[in-house]
Amino acid sequence: MVDGPHQKQLQQLPQSVLFCCDHNSVRSPMAEGIMKKFYGIGTYVQSAGAKGDREIDGFAIAVCEELEVELSRHQSRGFEELHEYGDHLSSFDLIVALTPSSLAAVEELTRVYHLEVEHWPIDDPAGLGESRNQKLDAYRHSRDQIVNRLIARWGPPVHAV
Repeated sequence: MVDGPHQKQLQQLPQSVLFCCDHNSVRSPMAEGIMKKFYGIGTYVQSAGAKGDREIDGFAIAVCEELEVELSRHQSRGFEELHEYGDHLSSFDLIVALTPSSLAAVEELTRVYHLEVEHWPIDDPAGLGESRNQKLDAYRHSRDQIVNRLIARWGPPVHAV
């Protein structure tokens, strides 16, 4: 149980989870990497963007390295590429949309399927801050929002961070 006034039962890890955001370059790869680090390989975890048109963001790589989560080899992909690699949106037990636009895209693409879709609004750190340290702080904030959502949903990490 989570302590506090909003106690709720922690949920069992699903067999498969897809995290999605706008470009699959910041928030969804962070969520994918952190979930794999926290809960191991018992759950199939992937990420995609409404568009997969950007490379992984260097600041996302840097703040995830602080948690020993390696993202530098991540290949950004959109929903279309996801299908080309053999994964279809309907094959996931849970889809977590991290942005309003990815939520709208997922709802449109999965309207004929019965599957669980959640919206975890995670702040977009891109373009925030002027100095390197300010930018890193913005990315840490988004990373920590993801960490807090994961722990609230599935409990503390199984694997030490």
